[in-house]
Amino acid sequence: MLQTLRKVYQDNPNRAMALGLGALVLTPVLIPLLKPVAKATVKTGVILYEKTKGTLAEVGEVVGDIVAEAKAEVMAEQAEKMALPASTSEAVSTTQGS
Repeated sequence: MLQTLRKVYQDNPNRAMALGLGALVLTPVLIPLLKPVAKATVKTGVILYEKTKGTLAEVGEVVGDIVAEAKAEVMAEQAEKMALPASTSEAVSTTQGS
């Protein structure tokens, strides 16, 4: 882009100066016209951000619930495994003691 501008200026400096002056003159005219468009764009971005933030919070909550349930199941399985050897050793000692 910079090389293109440099080439335009080198080929015809008057044209480059006219373009610069035109941009300078049109800027105050274009800013009021473009302000509503920029405002609408920012507003849409804010709305999307808020919706995304809410959705991500919900997803995080669901994932947290799933993790908690999985941990509870693992703990229950471990407790069950620990109870099985104890109950089988009691059954063995009871049958041997008879």
